[in-house]
Amino acid sequence: MQAMSTNTILLVEDDTELTSLMIDYFAQHGFAVEAAHDGRTGLARALEAAFDLIILDVMLPVLDGFEVLRQLRKRSSTPVIMLTARISQVDRVAGLNAGADDYLPKPFGPEELLARIRAVLRRAGHTDAAPPQTVESAGIRLDPATRQVWSVGEVVDITSIEFDILEILVRSAGRTVTRDELTAVLYQRRATPYERSLDVHISHLRKKLERDDRSLIRTIRGVGYQFMAGER
Repeated sequence: MQAMSTNTILLVEDDTELTSLMIDYFAQHGFAVEAAHDGRTGLARALEAAFDLIILDVMLPVLDGFEVLRQLRKRSSTPVIMLTARISQVDRVAGLNAGADDYLPKPFGPEELLARIRAVLRRAGHTDAAPPQTVESAGIRLDPATRQVWSVGEVVDITSIEFDILEILVRSAGRTVTRDELTAVLYQRRATPYERSLDVHISHLRKKLERDDRSLIRTIRGVGYQFMAGER
């Protein structure tokens, strides 16, 4: 008699008590659950191993769930259910537009989550992901589909890793993006004190994008970088 296969789930959730309860509950229903407690680790595990489904909290240390999902969708079509205490319509729409297959607000009943998991798994592979939308701020426009960049309407030739860095900064325009966030997305690890590669890539981006004394990328000493959304 052939053994029944077990569905595997990656749970990215920083609440360790909730994580323990969910692992125990879903084990009783035939699911093997692996847990990660921050966005960087969750993204790394999602890209390293093959899971049937990912349950992703929005409010996570290092990288939030939206950024983890954006990076994941560049390389994986694994179904994702987002969990969050943020229940506004704007947040739900943002999660679904970023590529989530379902979105469940906290608090929730385990039975409802189980039903949603089964529904998402049933339709997995039968839905087309929405095409990535262009991103624009301060005269800089990026097209994630073609990985092209325009500065004030003119095409700019940048490398693949420069595109990844710039996309993160532009999407976070006005907010300081830490070095840990950038290295978590680019390399799925923490930044090291003596690492200079980010500074080199940022320097190249500045030379290619900034003109007429227009400052676009600001260095926040000891922390990271900020894309200056208000600059023109």
